Amino acid sequence: MDSSISAWADKLNKKKILVTGAAGFIGSHLCERALKMGWHVEGLDNFDPFYDAAIKKKNLAQSLAHANFKFHQGDIRKGDFAAQLCGGGNFNAVVHLAARAGVRPSIEDPAGYMDVNIAGTVSMLEAARGAGIKKFVFASSSSVYGNNEKVPFAETDNVDNPISPYAATKKAGELICYTYHHLFGIDMACLRFFTVYGPRQRPDLAIHKFARLILDDKEIPVFGDGSMKRDFTYIDDIIDGVIASVERCKGYEIYNLGESRPVRLDVLISEIENAIGKKARIKRLPAQPGDVNQTYADVSKAVRMLGYDPKTHLKDGLASFAAWLKSDYK
Repeated sequence: MDSSISAWADKLNKKKILVTGAAGFIGSHLCERALKMGWHVEGLDNFDPFYDAAIKKKNLAQSLAHANFKFHQGDIRKGDFAAQLCGGGNFNAVVHLAARAGVRPSIEDPAGYMDVNIAGTVSMLEAARGAGIKKFVFASSSSVYGNNEKVPFAETDNVDNPISPYAATKKAGELICYTYHHLFGIDMACLRFFTVYGPRQRPDLAIHKFARLILDDKEIPVFGDGSMKRDFTYIDDIIDGVIASVERCKGYEIYNLGESRPVRLDVLISEIENAIGKKARIKRLPAQPGDVNQTYADVSKAVRMLGYDPKTHLKDGLASFAAWLKSDYK
């Protein structure tokens, strides 16, 4: 085959994606995985001060060193900026991870969460539509299930009763994604993530927060009696699901991405103690508004349609997290 034709064919077969929230926990891992697969990646982040920008910049270090990565700093809510970015990229897909995160903070600032998570998502959808991008992957959350009494949670369950502004914004995001699919034929995958953890996890999330407090010999705040359950999902398994959703994005689909093995909070603390090698000092506090009693993912649809296969047990995932944390801690 002529070398120029070969080069053209190689370029044609390479995927190019835009990742919003690229400097975050999930976003930075996604960028690295996609780059390792030979994809071209452009990342967008505004370094929101929800937590230290230095942490996010460190998250990006490996991707920034890669020839197939390009980074943009900007705000998803600025329509002209989003349109220019999408219009100039020739992207196969947008993976929209950027959002204001956290259930409890959303109760303190519901308007801010609505602005970023809903208006920002509409801005990115408009930009994708204007640029003719035909695949859009939206990061939703298990929080949309609220205090669903039926377990495990399935994508067909009713999610009309969110119990936090954050959950409400994610449900709204799924709905507006459907509207853009219906009106403009954009293929959509909405991914309901279940309590993701692993190296680079956000410092406000329970596993990271508890582990650092244990290392610092400080009390860890435990809200409720320890019976709360979460479906903790290791980052590598989540990234498997995200990559598969980009590759198989067709029509409009919602997928649960979880481990499907819920763990009690008191058991989690014990496992963190084992991984860190140090006992926790526990401070008991009342249960918090907005917190759901349990999360438990039915992943059968993702298994069937995406080939999703979560395989990282909590003990192994926490060992990897602890090794990263101790290195970072030093």
